[in-house]
Amino acid sequence: MPVARNVRSWQRSAAVCSALLAVGALSLPAAQSAAARPYEPPPAQPATTPPAVPPAALGSLPTPGTTAGPESLPQLLTQLQTLYQQSEAATESYNQAKVTADQQRAKARSLDGQLAEARAKVAAGKDQVGLLARQLYRTGGLSPYMAMLGGESPQDFFGTLHLAQHTVETQQAAVDSLTAEEDRLAGLNAQAQKALDAAQTAQNTQAAKKTEIETNLRQVEALLAGLSGVQISELEALEEQGADKAQQEFMHSTPLGGDAAVRAPSAKGDAAIAYAFAQLGKPYVWGAVGPGSFDCSGLTSQAWAHAGVPIPRTAEEQWAKLPRVPLSLLRPGDLVIYFPKATHVALYIGNGLVVQAPHTGSYVKISQIGANPVLGAVRPDMGAQPLAHYEPRKVPATRAPATAKAGKGTRTPEAKAPAAHKK
Repeated sequence: MPVARNVRSWQRSAAVCSALLAVGALSLPAAQSAAARPYEPPPAQPATTPPAVPPAALGSLPTPGTTAGPESLPQLLTQLQTLYQQSEAATESYNQAKVTADQQRAKARSLDGQLAEARAKVAAGKDQVGLLARQLYRTGGLSPYMAMLGGESPQDFFGTLHLAQHTVETQQAAVDSLTAEEDRLAGLNAQAQKALDAAQTAQNTQAAKKTEIETNLRQVEALLAGLSGVQISELEALEEQGADKAQQEFMHSTPLGGDAAVRAPSAKGDAAIAYAFAQLGKPYVWGAVGPGSFDCSGLTSQAWAHAGVPIPRTAEEQWAKLPRVPLSLLRPGDLVIYFPKATHVALYIGNGLVVQAPHTGSYVKISQIGANPVLGAVRPDMGAQPLAHYEPRKVPATRAPATAKAGKGTRTPEAKAPAAHKK
């Protein structure tokens, strides 16, 4: 008999070792090693310099230090307007890239917190599985078949069977929980990597668009360098003539409705107009959202934000995500979107006029709605009722800052807000 009992003891030990090996294998799924690797962002790609304006387009224009003749001013104006539009399109792309990069970095930071929590749960799960394995070893756990061979009565067999089943269920639940947490950890890690990759891509786009903007602005400065003050005044007069003609054609072909001159904004639309009026005279600076300077969508997004209605940052996103309205129903406070790719935006104030930050070298001003090609209009507060009793705000007189013509974009004194009006 002693020999038989020693054999049974040896069999129990062998069963315990087999169980420990099985638990150890289950507690280390293959996904764990991939999930635990820290993320390393890909190397930044060098920003590519966009193609400059073709030399042929600049061949007949004045070079720095020379004087432009009257016959070249229309061509010079066309070239300047092309550069301004290209710069503004690049600015809006830069702004959107910045928004995307900021959003993706914020998402990655949020995922970092979830990753830390998931790692803690995985560590706790491994501890639990290890504890069960050690308890199994200490108690001499064995399979029900080994227990049946070594038991002395049916009661021993069924009691041992019940305990074994309970132990297996507990072990399996612990291993299943650990596996699920490790899968979650791997998924979160992949999401964090994707967010950081997107942020890096957007950051590269920012750098490329910054280069494009600066290249265009250097060409603007070069084109203006050879002009005298008289010629710049003539150029501005020529631009105003073109804007007047475009406005006449727009108003003739696109009626704004019979009551366009007296149509009322909503309360928040009126607040957006008040904010825009307070910015008149401040310089255009690409990428700026105030308070000392603005670009086109920086002005409109801030005007509506101060009215209590957050809207997208860029003209393209404002066009894509805000409710559209027909021009025949345009009311003060609506946003007018320009150019085929929605690269410019202005705030409508009524009677065929808008407040806008036009382009580099200019400033926040009142302009005619049709001065640029209109794409359409959007309403940030669709469904809001117009004011029942509305008297249009008096448009404040605005003087161009001294630095605007030079295109330096320096800070100027803030314009005073218009006086309160009756409603």
